[in-house]
Amino acid sequence: MRRLRNVKIVATLGPASDDYDTIRALFEAGADVFRLNMSHGTQDDIAARHRIIRQIEADLERPIAILADLQGPKLRVGTFTEGTVELHEGQSFRLDLDETPGDATRVQLPHVEIFAALEPGATLLVNDGKIRLKVEACGPDFADCLVTVGGTISNRKGVNVPDVVLPLAALSEKDRADLEFACELGVDWLALSFVQRAEDVEEARVLTKGRAALMSKIEKPAAVRSFKEILDASDGIMVARGDLGVELPVQNVPPIQKRLVRQARADAKPVIVATQMLESMIESPMPTRAEVSDVATAIYEGADAVMLSAESAAGAYPVEAVRTMNAVAMEVESDPTYREILESSRKVKRTSIADGIVSAARDIAETTDIRAICCFTQSGTTAQITARERPPVPIIALTPLITTARRLCLSWGTHCVLTDEQERFKGAVISAVRAALKYNFATSKDQVLVVAGVPFNVPGTTNILRVAPCEERLIYRSEPE
Repeated sequence: MRRLRNVKIVATLGPASDDYDTIRALFEAGADVFRLNMSHGTQDDIAARHRIIRQIEADLERPIAILADLQGPKLRVGTFTEGTVELHEGQSFRLDLDETPGDATRVQLPHVEIFAALEPGATLLVNDGKIRLKVEACGPDFADCLVTVGGTISNRKGVNVPDVVLPLAALSEKDRADLEFACELGVDWLALSFVQRAEDVEEARVLTKGRAALMSKIEKPAAVRSFKEILDASDGIMVARGDLGVELPVQNVPPIQKRLVRQARADAKPVIVATQMLESMIESPMPTRAEVSDVATAIYEGADAVMLSAESAAGAYPVEAVRTMNAVAMEVESDPTYREILESSRKVKRTSIADGIVSAARDIAETTDIRAICCFTQSGTTAQITARERPPVPIIALTPLITTARRLCLSWGTHCVLTDEQERFKGAVISAVRAALKYNFATSKDQVLVVAGVPFNVPGTTNILRVAPCEERLIYRSEPE
């Protein structure tokens, strides 16, 4: 099951992909990570999909990452007497805390935190930005607004507040329960919705207790403004372009995407580009040319992963969507321009011995006939900083920890292999050569680079780099010398 590409594919599971055969077909078509959306389905549904993924992992003997995506607080209006009303540009409309069903003049907004943060001039977006309201006057329990963009509003439509940082925790009571449930299941990554500040990530880290890596979804303007602090507090980043495109002018999203991808890569933290990548494939077996170009752009930018949402969760062609994304990735990465763009966007970072070791490994791989860089890693850091370099050869991450192997499935160009714990460097070289030969990264006439740290099994000790010949005798040697 070796992938012939570097970028990873995240596939969301749902009603269209919740049985063994379909999920296995998604993996065989190219999915590396499966996303469990905690906004939809019961915990029993989530647990059933988790069991299937782990069964497929055991059957195929290949680590698979599972990403649980927490819902986050949902801001919604109340209900209307008639179910729906039409708002017209230029009219007045009030939001308040009154539970009485609404009409064409007012409706409940059951979120006192929003009123506490609002100021005159702020913008409120309703129903994915289709309706725009400008706050003219407000108090602790109301906001009198001018409709600047009209449209149909109906029961419990979502509300976005792009202009202010809301005094809301990123984790609702449902999220806290789902977080504990997902950690007990044994997911590898937790995606945090509604992140506005680094403190939101730090709160989740206390609750996870190291049981899962944390991925911050960047979907609010406040998160863009505080991105460096959020990035420092996170293990990975998701550029969630759907909500970003609602709360910001749509033309702002592409440059923000490019900037966030580069910053995450420079910090050696996996970054996913998500939302509407192949949206037409929810109903069509073929994507649009614009969608293909969108996927290709994210790959050219050097993203670690691209993600399918409804396309694989609820669409009519889930496996075809993964195959399409896989085909686009392989084509892009075979383009000479791809390497040129990666090189131009690469930031050399050499502030530690480990940085120098992996940077040297990349230089050697680029100038000599090396077939793979084999990284021994305990925490995953060595493999991640190697992936940051975007080397021209595959990365084989060898680790004795299944949790580390699974989390690294999200990192660019990384093929994860479980190995025995090593005590001596010679044993590590033998294991690296065996893995390179077993998974067809090299032949007995080739060479690989081995990166490791001594003493072994201690995080943060990367300090050795060796060029190793893939001699056939190493396949059969039972014990290191």
